[in-house]
Formats: sequence, structure tokens, C-alpha cells
Amino acid sequence: MRDGTIVVAGASLAGLRGAEGVRARGFSGRLILVGDEPHLPYDRPPLSKHVLTGEIAPGATTLPGVGALRAEWRLGTPALGLDRAGRALLLGSGERLPFDRLLIATGARARPWREPEEAALPGVHTLRGRDDAAALAAGLAARPGRVLILGAGFIGCEAASGIRALGLPVTVADPAPAPLAGALGQVIGGFVAGRMEAAGVDLRMGTEVTRLEGEAGRVRRAHLAGGGTVEADLVVVALGAVRNTGWLAGSGLRADEGGLSCDGACRALDEAGRPDEAVFAAGDVARFPHPLYGGRPVALEHWGNAVAQAAHAARAMIDGPDRVESYAELPAFWSSQFGLTIKSLGLADGADAVAIVQGSPRTGRFLAVYGHEGRTVAAVSVNAGRWLPAYEAPIREAAPFPPIAGGADQPSPAPVPPGLPPR
Repeated sequence: MRDGTIVVAGASLAGLRGAEGVRARGFSGRLILVGDEPHLPYDRPPLSKHVLTGEIAPGATTLPGVGALRAEWRLGTPALGLDRAGRALLLGSGERLPFDRLLIATGARARPWREPEEAALPGVHTLRGRDDAAALAAGLAARPGRVLILGAGFIGCEAASGIRALGLPVTVADPAPAPLAGALGQVIGGFVAGRMEAAGVDLRMGTEVTRLEGEAGRVRRAHLAGGGTVEADLVVVALGAVRNTGWLAGSGLRADEGGLSCDGACRALDEAGRPDEAVFAAGDVARFPHPLYGGRPVALEHWGNAVAQAAHAARAMIDGPDRVESYAELPAFWSSQFGLTIKSLGLADGADAVAIVQGSPRTGRFLAVYGHEGRTVAAVSVNAGRWLPAYEAPIREAAPFPPIAGGADQPSPAPVPPGLPPR
């Protein structure tokens, strides 16, 4: 396909890279990007780091390449529905956009606090988009007496790091036994907990917040299960993300809060599991069968996945789904917090063992490998990124766990349970 109309639902990183991809492969027809936010595509990683500390202005996060793209834009206009039979995207503005190919890259949104009235209290924030970060940065600039972060996942920990860098008191509360336990397990999470506490974070693991209370027109405290309160005049709700698939209700596609199902060529699947030849998906919203993990459906909120999967979808749209291999990008992410650079390859969830195979947590510089049933499935480096590429091939090949021994600066691996939650 080289002409006609391609519509991209989602003016995100994946949407932009998908649009660039179809142009790069010779598409000369009409190209339209639709976004619910009023902004051009922007970079999300700085939002929970440098934007909070004021080092980068929210408006300075626009992604490179936007100005060079030959496309029409519909910004500040959410997609509200999909007419698959009529091949048209229905917009909040009332516009109906016909397409020959549709790329769905509507991403995810922050999971809100469960009680809407409490979530609406002034001083309660979520952190996902550019406007969220700008509002939170403004709240921090007012120097609150204490910040409470609900959730010790990556966003919660990165936000805590930035808030401590501003010299503000911060409490982090999470029912899990350790920070990042859901993604990396308690072994790595326990190390991160030590760094957080050393940085002055009041870390309350194993703590559930049951209610937020307002006073004098803004949030003032949080009530804890089992009694007790935390006084705070700014709350950051960091409870994960929900995929933006609600607008697909009634479309006949297989979609829910966990994502939009697609095949290895990024074609969206209908409720019977059949691919739609005109509708594709990429980025955070796309749930695809990963061949490295037994075909298990996964949806990845990773910057690198958004870029790679959008390029894969672009190839499938332009060259044809039968001319692309099954999408098999190795999951990878990074995080910067409390002086640590954490990088990961593969998926640790479901692992039954972890071993420190390079360096040592005592030095703050190490690499851990995860195994499942005697095979290598993932690796995580902490301030030791140069070691990580050596583990890509063992993960791809499901090499025996642990995969490398006898190298320089290697301790004797002693696998232990990783402390991950059940999958």
C-alpha cells in the first residue's frame, strides 16, 4: 500500500514513530494523526524526573522529528468510536475520519485513586501526561509540608527521588513488601529500599491507604488500614496504568483494560481472534503474543517497545502482514532514581530464581539474572549497564540459568527466590 489514507489514533511516541515509519517506506497518501491531548507528541521519561525538579520545562519535551513529518493533525480531539465495517474513526469533535489503514496507539492513562471524590481533592495528583507533570511541578514549587506517594512502582520511586532532590519531605506507602517488587522482586526491591531510606524517604512498605481526607479545601491526610494517619498536603497517586481501550467498546475488537489484542504482525484481533486486515496496534495499548515467552500475551509500557513495535506495524501496513516476521522485540527499560541507573532486559515476572552474577549490592554496582525452570529469562543491571548486553543472547536463547560464569568481577552465583508476586 503506497497511497490512500492512513489514520493514526494516538499522537504519542508510538503514533509518531508509526507515522514516520509509513512515510519512510514510501507511503505518499493522506496521513492523519489524532490525539486527545492538545500537545504534539512528547517524551514521557523526563516527566517523572527532570520536569518535577524544574530542570526541563514541560513544553520542552516535544519529540524530535515532529516538524518534519508530512501529516495532518487533529489534536485535543479524542477518538470516541470505531466503525470497522465503514472503516472510519469517530472523533469527539463529531468528525468522521475514513481510512484505508488505522494504527491504534492510544497508550494508557494513570490509574486514578479509587474514590472519585477523594481523587478530586485539590492537592491530589496523578502522573502520566505532560499536563499532569506540569500541575505536579507547580504543586511542588509551592513547597508542601509533606508529599505522600501512593505506590512504590517505577513512577512512584522516580517521583520520590525528584521530590527529595527538591528537599521536600516525602512518604511512600505501598502494600507490597518492597519497592519495585511487582516488576523486579523483593531481592532487588530491598536494595532500592535501602537507597530510598538513606535519601530520607519515609518508606512505608506493607502499608495500605484506605482513605484520603480533605480539610480547608484540599487534601490534608491519609488514613491507613489498621489505624493511623499520614499528614500530607500533596498526594501523588502512582498506582499503575490503565490501557486506553474504552473507546473501542462495540467495535468487535478484543480489548479490555489489559490492552488491545493483536497478532505478531500487529493486526488487531476481533472477539473471535481473527485479524482485522485494516486495523493495527502498537505501543502501550497493544497486547501481543511474545515468542520468547511461549506466546504469552504481553503489553509493554516501555519506550523502546513503542518505537520498535510502531516501526513493525508500519512495515506490516505498507509491505503487507505476510511480509513481516512475528514481532519479537526483547523487552527493555531503564529508570533513574536515587543515584541509581537501573536497566533491564527481558521479563522477570514469573521467574522462580534470581542470582547476582556481576558485582555486588554492597558496592552499589551489580547485575542480577532471573531464571525460570532452569532457563534464563531476564537480567537487571544497577549502575552496571555495560555488563547488560552480554546477557541479551542468553535471554533470547533461553540459555541454562545462570548463563555466564567465570568472568572477571563475577561472584559465585547463589540463586535465591526473587520474591516476585504470583503472575
